[in-house]
Amino acid sequence: MNPAYAERHRLLGLNISYYRNLKDLSQYQLSAKLNIEASHLSKIERAAVGISLDRLYQIADALDVEPFLLLKPKD
Repeated sequence: MNPAYAERHRLLGLNISYYRNLKDLSQYQLSAKLNIEASHLSKIERAAVGISLDRLYQIADALDVEPFLLLKPKD
């Protein structure tokens, strides 16, 4: 992961967590929908790993939100 984008990765993780909690899903429940380990989802939310666009779209679909909302700072 490029350190120059660390803040963007942090924002992405926070937004995933926000929408996951809004849908009342645990990390385990969302990770099951994504067919990944809960520990990997935790790393995504903590910005410890980066993700591909395909994974971004998959997460957005699982959370029933537009992908751009996962990248957008909250107003």
